[in-house]
Amino acid sequence: MSLLVDTSVWSLAFRRDAEASTQAVEVLRSALEGADQVFTTGLVLQELLQGFAGPKARSQLIERFAALAFLQPDREDHIEAAEVRNTCRRNGVQIGTIDAVLIQLCLRHDLVMLSTDNDFRSASRHVKFRLWSGGT
Repeated sequence: MSLLVDTSVWSLAFRRDAEASTQAVEVLRSALEGADQVFTTGLVLQELLQGFAGPKARSQLIERFAALAFLQPDREDHIEAAEVRNTCRRNGVQIGTIDAVLIQLCLRHDLVMLSTDNDFRSASRHVKFRLWSGGT
């Protein structure tokens, strides 16, 4: 399985003040240790860097992410992400711009979105992308 891991899961995995034993974190750990491929993008990296304090944590995060496959959305991805967001909005679901881009990257690259964010679950009712659901 090839995964695009959302900020919500990475944040749980990197927390020191809580035991990050959620099923999504276990799936991430297993993927990183096994044969599954884990993808990221600059938007996720930026969100994580904005949430961590201190240069040491920043350096460690950048170093860890250097080993991951990195996706860069292109012009077409942004055009299609706007359509993802518009489709959701027409159906009464509000999702953020970044979430729409992440969904589009999953669609384009046939990836499974690994997230604990319920916005993706809401969006998945109107946009057919592969969302991890505990047994995917």
